[in-house]
Amino acid sequence: MSPSRSDTGTDATADPLRPGDHADSESATEITQPALGITGWSRWAWRQLTSMRTALVLLLFLAIAAVPGSLFPQRSADPNGVIQWERNNPDVFPLADAVGLFDVYLSPWFSAIYLLLFTSLIGCVIPRAKHHYKALRSRPPRTPARMSRLSEYREVTIPVGNAQPDMAAHAVAVAAEHLRKAGYRVERYDARGTTSVSAERGYLRETGNLIFHVALVGVLVSVGIGGSFAYTGQRVVVEGTTFVNALSDYSSFNPGRLVDGTGLAPYSLTLDDFQVSYRLPGTPGAGQAGEFSADVTIRQPGQDDRAQSVIVNYPITVEGDRIYLLGNGYAPTLTIRDAAGEVVYNESQPFLPQDGNMTSLGIIKIPDGLPEQVGLVGFFYPTQGVLPSGAFTSIYPDVINPVMTLNVFSGDLGIDDGTPRSVYTLEVDGLTQHTGGDTAADSLELTPGATVDLPNGWGTITWEEVTAEEPVKRFASLQIQRDPSSGWVLTFSGLATLGLFAGLFVPRRRLWVKARSTPDGVHVEYAGLARGEDPALARALDEFAARHAQTLGVEPPAKDTP
Repeated sequence: MSPSRSDTGTDATADPLRPGDHADSESATEITQPALGITGWSRWAWRQLTSMRTALVLLLFLAIAAVPGSLFPQRSADPNGVIQWERNNPDVFPLADAVGLFDVYLSPWFSAIYLLLFTSLIGCVIPRAKHHYKALRSRPPRTPARMSRLSEYREVTIPVGNAQPDMAAHAVAVAAEHLRKAGYRVERYDARGTTSVSAERGYLRETGNLIFHVALVGVLVSVGIGGSFAYTGQRVVVEGTTFVNALSDYSSFNPGRLVDGTGLAPYSLTLDDFQVSYRLPGTPGAGQAGEFSADVTIRQPGQDDRAQSVIVNYPITVEGDRIYLLGNGYAPTLTIRDAAGEVVYNESQPFLPQDGNMTSLGIIKIPDGLPEQVGLVGFFYPTQGVLPSGAFTSIYPDVINPVMTLNVFSGDLGIDDGTPRSVYTLEVDGLTQHTGGDTAADSLELTPGATVDLPNGWGTITWEEVTAEEPVKRFASLQIQRDPSSGWVLTFSGLATLGLFAGLFVPRRRLWVKARSTPDGVHVEYAGLARGEDPALARALDEFAARHAQTLGVEPPAKDTP
């Protein structure tokens, strides 16, 4: 009689299959994990960073981090918008500026995500590339011993009467030839009494995945390096005036880190005419613009002058610079004379549109020539109308009944203290208002060719009529952009798209054909296995088996043979 567990000193209630010092037993001591150390933690952190899951999370974070760039005006693209945002939100602006909402793509937090994604992609690609290279050089796997266990399996028996001598080897040879023509890598595995062929294809799927990730790295590198040599500038050009591609002639200029503005391409651009057509009143969409076209003349050293047209969404290229049409408006020509009749101001000043009917706001500053510094805040109405309140408005964007009103301010315009001031804004705090508003005097009102007196006998202001047909000049707002990385970004983006298509639509599958002689004839088995989802695997195996059986002169195997 064998001794009981109690006789041997072991708890009879203990699990007979679990030793007393098992981790889950009550008597087991607490397990102490070994300390990783600096090297271990560094290796663990690197593995986490270079995992595909981390790369996808960082890509998502990068997309989320780029959202503020479309919600807030960026200094690199819209510096005037940043100034306007600050004026509208003076309390929140310091905080928003401190966290980089107006320089999103240059902010430390965006750069950190960018660099981590760059590192993660490289860490993902290099090991996968090595593994893929080894897989390309390796032989297809050996034929499974029990092919019926695979997800797709078919079988057929060639009767003895139809079987030729060494029919099993012949069947496998024919299968190998069919598979090779279908683009499979083929390897024969013959054993005693059994012959088989193993075939594999779809390595282009992993190649596409690698190309996609390498192309993403290429896009990041191109943007990072190319951005250092890029620049973007804006310039408002009035009809008949010329823009010279020099740093001093830009209204705003945002260079890359390695651009100092001294090596700009030498050329000039003259706005000859700005053409725009509007839908006529009484027609559907009345007042909407049909198309815009800025007709310019480009001059370059050693070349003949050439005429081109800048159209919305159709920029022109000059010496590698892309010139875009961003906006347009009216630029009335005003002449201001002092009390003695001397001209102190004569310019075509752009008035910025405020609504769809081109009601436009313009600022005129006269720092010298009058008894005080004078600032004018003007409104231009291409086709004047009157609201029920009595205020003027424009009821049509084309020049049909043009009227301009001006409010006159005097005092220190803030020009002499060296602080940069926008030519499109006037700080009226601290200035004395002489016309309009709460003053007793009406705003100055002008029509083309008319002259009115300034307050206090300071002089006169005249609206110069350009021509009877077109009494007001127009202006075009142009953006000059140079980005040497755009070609590389386009190339890598195309490669990424091709790699993504290959990774999504090229199936990775393996097929096996095994033949062996039996007393009833030659037994032929077909099996297929996919790596990942491959809904077309069953159809592919059926088509191959039917084609192979037809070549051998037998009936194709039935579907889903157990």
